[in-house]
Amino acid sequence: MDMISSFSSTLLLIFHSIILSSSALEPYDLLYDNAIDAFHSGDYANVARYMEGALSSFSELRQTKVRCRLKCKEHRFEADPLSDLNFFDVVLRRASCLNDCMEKQLGPQSMHKVSEDVIQDFNRRIPYNYLQMAYLKLKDLDKAASAAHTYFQANPEHVEMGRNLEQYKSLQGVDSKHFIDREARPHQKAFAEGVKLYEQGEYGKAIPFFEEALTQYFKADVECRALCEGPQRFVEQDHVLYRYSLYELISDHYTQVLHCEHECVRDLATRPGRLSPMENYLPLHYDYLQFAYFKESRFQEALACAHSYLLFHAGDEFMTTNVEYYQEELGHDTAPREEADWYVRRHKQELELLTVGSQNMGVEYTEGHYWSSSGGREDANRIPSGTDGWMDYVPISEKKNTTVTVVQELKEGGPLLYEKVKLVQTSESLNGTQRVLLDDVISDDECTELKSLAHAVTIAGDGYRGKMSPHTPNEKFEGATVLKTLQFGYEGRVSLKSARLFYDVSEKARKIIESYFMLNSTLHFSYTHLVCRTAITGQQDHRHDLSHPIHADNCLLDPEANECWKEPPAYTCRDYSALLYLNGDFEGGEFIFTEMDAKTVTAQVKPRCGRMVGFSSGGENPHGVRAVTKGQRCAVALWFTLDPLFRELERLQADEVMEALNNMQQWKLDSDIQINPKDEL
Repeated sequence: MDMISSFSSTLLLIFHSIILSSSALEPYDLLYDNAIDAFHSGDYANVARYMEGALSSFSELRQTKVRCRLKCKEHRFEADPLSDLNFFDVVLRRASCLNDCMEKQLGPQSMHKVSEDVIQDFNRRIPYNYLQMAYLKLKDLDKAASAAHTYFQANPEHVEMGRNLEQYKSLQGVDSKHFIDREARPHQKAFAEGVKLYEQGEYGKAIPFFEEALTQYFKADVECRALCEGPQRFVEQDHVLYRYSLYELISDHYTQVLHCEHECVRDLATRPGRLSPMENYLPLHYDYLQFAYFKESRFQEALACAHSYLLFHAGDEFMTTNVEYYQEELGHDTAPREEADWYVRRHKQELELLTVGSQNMGVEYTEGHYWSSSGGREDANRIPSGTDGWMDYVPISEKKNTTVTVVQELKEGGPLLYEKVKLVQTSESLNGTQRVLLDDVISDDECTELKSLAHAVTIAGDGYRGKMSPHTPNEKFEGATVLKTLQFGYEGRVSLKSARLFYDVSEKARKIIESYFMLNSTLHFSYTHLVCRTAITGQQDHRHDLSHPIHADNCLLDPEANECWKEPPAYTCRDYSALLYLNGDFEGGEFIFTEMDAKTVTAQVKPRCGRMVGFSSGGENPHGVRAVTKGQRCAVALWFTLDPLFRELERLQADEVMEALNNMQQWKLDSDIQINPKDEL
């Protein structure tokens, strides 16, 4: 049997080598895995070679998808709209076109099926973290600085990388030109350059950059929409009770594609590492341009840009005044720019279709515009006014909030609700505010069962952002959500009893935190995660990093400014956090609270089975996790919100699944009671 297995493995390797030696594009996930393996073995030259290859392959795969989808979209397959068969004929022909195009350029498409975890790694620029470490080992400092800068742009909360960048700046042979963003988006780069020149009063020089930014924006918009034509996930129906039928499935798919295309507005206006788009992003191009053209006495172009701005903000007082000024100066009117007019008309049509499609899916679609009135201009006595500068994303604290904010009086010391739960330390003994340490929240048997569940679910493929930790390459990081665990239990892939335990334990923790901190409104789940961190053998010598860098849960920690900014990419809706530990048989991994400087440790918690630390999620409680240097550390991580609008969607779906399972169980019990044994004869 071993010989057969060995022979099969050898054949597979030979077959794989033949594929990779052909003209087909090498799968980027395979190159990525090779790079990580090389990193673990200390072969940094191959880390750089494989990782650069993976990034190149990832980019080429994306561009090929765009080219093929646009090419096949250009083909007009005639069909009789009254015939179902002709409709499916068009669909099948386009699918055939796509398949032929992709396989001609990439080889078999099955080679390029990549897990969601790896895709997330590339979207979060994790490869650049490995690259900067590899180039640093290879003494290639300019490339290391570039990789570090590229990674940090999308991960500004990564404290360690921020420190690395400061060190690079002080090294001989490294200068400012090396700190480039290798993944910079052309439309955002050109726009930023235009804004800099505009603010310096260099209006004539700024104009070409704004025009280039618009050109690149609409090109990126086309590509973004083409990429939306791939497989879709129906988030609202992503639970085990959903059942599909043919036309509902088609409707759901195209509604998701439409939603994805509509979200391109958000995507193109969002900078790396941010969750919120830049306010008023696309209309601002026309606002900057109209004033820059005015300064250059090019009133015809200025008027067209002013009209274009009004397509997004009809009736804007300042821009309407500008239009009147240009019309008087020119003695005639002109139309908005063609690309802006087309873009806005398409946007409105999408909204109409999305409304209908969402109703068919049984969900309510609410429109989210990513532009708003720029405002803030001064009265210039009928001389055109321009924007007053860079319109960045608006911090949460400055946004107008139409929802009612629940003001909580900070208290603690409420009942623990469960007899065996013990209060170990309060805020005072933990040297902070809104902190608590509890023991015996769950039993040893429950810890063992949940730890086994974590192993089973992650083996089944529910990892978190790839094989490695998002915070350090020296540990493996795996996890599972409540809904995914219940799905596996429903399908028989894990014990349904254990899946229920995870659900029940998280609810128990929520009740304890809500009660202890004496909250006067309901605490809702924001996110629930069963996680394990495992020290990687051979990677622990001379470690100076943390398992999880110092951070706050609902704001961006700025140690130098001694501030915590409540803005994206932080999860600003979170109000309380808790960690329920499942074991203590590992080395390192202590939970620590610090001062705002992210250095001064104020309290330390050693994990053990049944121990739970709870705390408010703001800047008053910066925290992190020391390196896990040996063994595996498992816990249930919980984040809560007081705002019901930000309840965890997966949790709501898990509630539905639990209700259905309970009803099913009750039905079986009732059926058992009512059965007459004689009726079975």
